Amino acid sequence: MRRALAGPQIAAILPAICLTGFWIAGEAALVLGALLLPVLYVLAGSEAERAPPAAAPRDAVTGLPLRDTLERVLDHALRGTEPGSGKTACLILRIDEFNAFRDRYGQSAADDAQHRIAGRLHGALRDGDVVCKMGEACYGIALGPVMLLDLEAVIQLCTRLQGAVEEPLALDATTVYLSGSIGFCLGTRSPLPTGASLIAAGQAALREAARFAPSAIRSFSTEMQKHRQGGNLSGSELANALENNQILPFFQPQVSTDTGLVTGFEALARWCHPERGMIPPGDFLPLVQESGLMERLGDKMLVQSLIALRRWDEAGVNVPQIGVNFATDELMNPQLVEKVRWQLDRYGLEPQRLAVEVLETVVATSPDDVISRNINGLANMGCSIDLDDFGTGHASISSIRRFSVARLKIDRSFVMKVDRDIEQQRMVAAILTMAERLGLSTLAEGVETPGEHAMLGQLGCEHVQGFEIARPMPFEQTVEWVRAYHDGLIEAPKFGRRSG
Repeated sequence: MRRALAGPQIAAILPAICLTGFWIAGEAALVLGALLLPVLYVLAGSEAERAPPAAAPRDAVTGLPLRDTLERVLDHALRGTEPGSGKTACLILRIDEFNAFRDRYGQSAADDAQHRIAGRLHGALRDGDVVCKMGEACYGIALGPVMLLDLEAVIQLCTRLQGAVEEPLALDATTVYLSGSIGFCLGTRSPLPTGASLIAAGQAALREAARFAPSAIRSFSTEMQKHRQGGNLSGSELANALENNQILPFFQPQVSTDTGLVTGFEALARWCHPERGMIPPGDFLPLVQESGLMERLGDKMLVQSLIALRRWDEAGVNVPQIGVNFATDELMNPQLVEKVRWQLDRYGLEPQRLAVEVLETVVATSPDDVISRNINGLANMGCSIDLDDFGTGHASISSIRRFSVARLKIDRSFVMKVDRDIEQQRMVAAILTMAERLGLSTLAEGVETPGEHAMLGQLGCEHVQGFEIARPMPFEQTVEWVRAYHDGLIEAPKFGRRSG
């Protein structure tokens, strides 16, 4: 009855009821109906307003609600019309390096990981908090109103959420580790008192966190609104950046696990935009590839890296080697070997001081063509060939031999939690044993904790690189950093391979 009175069909039912009452009981029934039916209509309408709305659409992989739900929940929390309403915040979490994880393990494993991480995030939050899906490997979180909610409390929550993401993830017979970066904005700091504005602020903070990923946390500030990054970059803007030296190498140190001394730097491209601030490589390297400017970027990185070597020498700082990444486009240039030789001669540097970093996927998939000829030509000239991201590209031992590889750079996915996970230790130990038998040097990438550093040294890895030592830095900071780092060294314990 309530549904009938509350619905649009009341327009047809009401005249029929009135006529029937008039025929049966005359004018008295008509008057009584005219008085009672509006009252019933109002009561039924209020009940309809209290009825739950239609179910919101949900993500097919995780079962989580989508952005519209997050915006609606934040809108309601920001209005704060209810007695005792508290403060809210919006957190945006993205799984670090998820594209590489999907490429390595497949879409099915990627979907499974996203689903399980959604469950972990739910478990780390209160009942009143809401988790939504914001895109692949990205989650939005609305905190239910809290009377006391400050910056420190949200940072502690972010750390707890990161811990949930970083728990071991079992995929068939393999254990893998993921990490997450988080950007957040307190409701009191939202540019506008709307859910959409609060979400946009959280996303701006996440973009800032991406510059320092993995496992970074950043809080929104109004300064971030000036640093628009990402999808609206243009090819002409990129070409102009290359022309005006806005894209330059930042240098990340590599150190010996035996002596503690700096054994080299890796050159990593960074875009210092005059209006948008520092743009992370993940935001502009795909555009470089699409614009056909990868070889031009590679030329700039090579020249600037060799200049850095000369300047370190002139400053009396001992940096034995510089590592430069060579993309497929560069390796397909038939004149690459002569070009590198000319640049080395130009700056008076020995080829041994240049490490040519090549992705394992390139080595694993390249036939005996110009790429193979170039890599071997650089090796014969005296350059060291580093196999980057080892463990992710299925390179065979024969490929390693065919491309004259001198050093394996063990991928970060094997390094995470290596000091706490026995399976990670066994995997790294197997890689190190193979490298030792093949006469190859080893370097572990993505070392983030002293425990990982120490364990890698004990297992026999010769070099390490990562945030535990230093983040990538502009050249102007490197000289002082090396001097301070070496001055701070004490007699280092010897972390050779464990005997027995």
